[in-house]
Amino acid sequence: MRDHDDQTRRRFLTTGVAAAGLTLVLPDFVAGQTLPATPECKDSHEATIRQTEGPFFKPRSPQRNDLREPGFNGTPIVISGFVLTRSCRPLANALVDLWQADAAGEYDNKGFRGRGHIFSDSEGRYQFTRIEPARYPGRTRHYHVKVQAANRPVLTTQLYFPNEPGNDRDPIFRKELLMRLAGAAPAAARFDFVLDIA
Repeated sequence: MRDHDDQTRRRFLTTGVAAAGLTLVLPDFVAGQTLPATPECKDSHEATIRQTEGPFFKPRSPQRNDLREPGFNGTPIVISGFVLTRSCRPLANALVDLWQADAAGEYDNKGFRGRGHIFSDSEGRYQFTRIEPARYPGRTRHYHVKVQAANRPVLTTQLYFPNEPGNDRDPIFRKELLMRLAGAAPAAARFDFVLDIA
């Protein structure tokens, strides 16, 4: 990466979600690249598919959007997107709770490293800065996530990296849950959650 790129990381790139008329602000290290909606939301769209919670969920994670911290090292990545209804309306104040394995494929079950939650903003946007998880036996790289609009059922699912050699060997993997990825380290990833709300 060129030296002047470090100075431009503080600027932001705006990409549109045409169907919803929304704007998503992403870090400038993906300047010149767009991250399409995942999935592209259309009226009466299907909700994001559910997946197993797995054995490592912990309730009451800290409210924070930057999950990097001492002892939890790895390649940084920014994950962002929208929380939408099936009619592509943005959902404000929706809970987005993520947890992940570390760069060695381990989950922190004693504390909250690699765990955190936020609430979508007034336009339904969310954004996390975290590290890329490692693969571990039987699983491709993935993030766990729970998303919940106020007084609505919880969506529990997982997000996956494109072009991973382990995707085809992971019995849980679903292509509908692939993130869009752009840029080198730190990369930007995008996934828009569609909740089962009309």
